[in-house]
Amino acid sequence: MRSSNPVLTRLTPETHTAPAPGYGAGYGSPYPTYQEPPTYVAQQDRMTIDDVVVKTVSLLGLVVLAGVATAVVLPNELLGVAWIGGAIVGLVLGLVISFKRLVSPPLMMAYAVVEGVFLGAVSEFYHAISRGIVTQAVIGTFAIFFVMAGLYKAKVIRATPKFARFMLGAVIAAVVVMLVRLLMGLFMADSPLSNGSSFSILVSLGIIVIGALTFILDFNQIEQAVAQGAPRNMAWLCAFGILVGLIWVYLEVLRLLSYLRGSE
Repeated sequence: MRSSNPVLTRLTPETHTAPAPGYGAGYGSPYPTYQEPPTYVAQQDRMTIDDVVVKTVSLLGLVVLAGVATAVVLPNELLGVAWIGGAIVGLVLGLVISFKRLVSPPLMMAYAVVEGVFLGAVSEFYHAISRGIVTQAVIGTFAIFFVMAGLYKAKVIRATPKFARFMLGAVIAAVVVMLVRLLMGLFMADSPLSNGSSFSILVSLGIIVIGALTFILDFNQIEQAVAQGAPRNMAWLCAFGILVGLIWVYLEVLRLLSYLRGSE
């Protein structure tokens, strides 16, 4: 089952060490198996859920540190530069990492720092116009993440092929809507997609729901990678994929809260 997250779909044969001669099937094989992990990957070199958790927390830590430093140290007149610059550099790094065939922890750490600068500038802007909104957005984002993790663990929502196909279309639709919303916001003073109206609130809620549901496919992809004996360094790629999803949901939750508070 492939994740709708473009990062986690890189969990393919090209993203890890090639099998030793004589071993054709195994993790990432065109014909995946759910039997014992491939013997050519040593036990201590196999990825575990704990590895993914540790790497995810590490990247989140960098995001938080960079974000707090940006909000506290950077002068207000430079927040716009950090916002635009962080968005552009983060997008470029994200695309490079997503389509890179080898795992690069330093590059992922750089991405986390850049995104921290971007999120710090964005969060400071929202904080200035609505006190307490950033804390609520952070709590809401992690609440969504852990609720989805619980639903996946309890098998309330299953990552079936039909669900995966639906999510692929939903993610594409959400991306298109966000791009249209961005363009309308640049050229229209009162865009119906971002003016805080009931319609814009429903759009934002829909995007949050789609972002939340992508975690189900991400969890399934990670679980399969562990079961099939993925190399330990793949935990960095999984952590990066989760980070991308969290950033997406956080930004949309922040936007939704601003609508509900009448800030936009």
